[in-house]
Amino acid sequence: MKDITLLRHVDDLRAHIKAQRANGHRIGLVPTMGALHEGHLSLVNEIGQKVDTVIVSIFVNPTQFAAHEDLDTYPRHEAADLEKLSTTRASVVYAPSASDMYPSGFATSMAVAGPALGLETDERPHFFGGVGIVVTKLLLQVLPDVAIFGEKDYQQLLVIRRIVRDLNIPVEIIGGPIIREADGLAMSSRNAYLTRDQRAIAAHLNHILEQLAGSPHPPEEASAHARAALLEAGFSTVDYACIRDADTLDALGPETTSRRALIAARLGDVRLIDNMAAR
Repeated sequence: MKDITLLRHVDDLRAHIKAQRANGHRIGLVPTMGALHEGHLSLVNEIGQKVDTVIVSIFVNPTQFAAHEDLDTYPRHEAADLEKLSTTRASVVYAPSASDMYPSGFATSMAVAGPALGLETDERPHFFGGVGIVVTKLLLQVLPDVAIFGEKDYQQLLVIRRIVRDLNIPVEIIGGPIIREADGLAMSSRNAYLTRDQRAIAAHLNHILEQLAGSPHPPEEASAHARAALLEAGFSTVDYACIRDADTLDALGPETTSRRALIAARLGDVRLIDNMAAR
């Protein structure tokens, strides 16, 4: 294990980065909300192969949570996170407070469209505005050469790529592959909320997603089959189960060259999402 430099204020962060730049180091950023699992750690190690200094941010972002969502109960395990990161390529953890990120009088918001429309936005209309503002702040605070985001949040990855392109932020955005449990469930901090019975049901999600992604039926029919299979497996509700254009998340059309299957379903209060390339 190694020591991790823990920084909480943007001035200290920028001073550290300036010193790294003076040594010719390339900088990589891994934004997280903590409660780290093997999926997060895989992102750290992947970007560590491309840069000299890996900065992991840990910040539970209040602007992406609605009033009825789990901001107050979202898992926070900073000491455990630091211990896990000590075995990776990470060298710095940036863990600002909410008051530092959003000081008194903060008055800026972000509206995003394009790949942000539909799917997650149908259920969480506030979500990508909150994600957009915090990711933009982090990118501007760090100004990394490269930043990495997990493909499990596929729509988020496309939204961030669009923001970076639209705002001319000089950073390369790369996606990291989904890391799965032995039974195929995509790793997520929210998996810890599942009861034992719910966890058994959750194992069906990946298999149903595979069937959706490989279905020979028209997209609407394949989606209907997936919805029915999820409900039959024991999921309480299905927010979406669909196949979209992998580059834009638009409905499939004659110009579509690659496709993505995406699912969001609930087990009680726990919302699970997953996706994979479709044929």
